Amino acid sequence: MQAPGARPGRRQPTAAREGISMAWLLVVVAGLLETGFAVCLKLSHGFTRLWPTIAFCAFALGSFGLLTLSLKKLDVGPAYAVWTGIGAAGTAIYGMVFLGDLVSTLKIVSISLVIVGVIGLQLSGSAH
Repeated sequence: MQAPGARPGRRQPTAAREGISMAWLLVVVAGLLETGFAVCLKLSHGFTRLWPTIAFCAFALGSFGLLTLSLKKLDVGPAYAVWTGIGAAGTAIYGMVFLGDLVSTLKIVSISLVIVGVIGLQLSGSAH
C-alpha cells in the first residue's frame, strides 16, 4: 500500500522504507519471543513451576508488545501470519531438537513450507 499522495509506481521515501523494515524486524523478534513463551508454557507444567511461568509471562509480554508496535506500520493480516509462522516453526524445531519431539520427513517439509510462506509474506510489501 502506498503512502497518501504518492504516485503509483514511485518508490516510498527512504525513511518510510526504513520504518517498514524496522516493523518487520519487530515482527521477527516477536515471533522468536513467541517460541520462547510456547516452550516456557510447556516447561511450566500447567503454571506449577515458578521460573518457567515467570519466563512465559516475560516472553509473552515482549512478543505481544513488539507485535503491537509493528502494527503501526504493517497490515495486520500478513504481520500476524508471519508472527504465528515464526512462532509455530520455531517451537516445532525447538521441540524436535531439545525436547525429544518426534522428527519426521513430513514434519520437516511442513516446517519448511511455513518458513517459505513467512518469507513470501515479508516480501509482499504489506505496509500501510
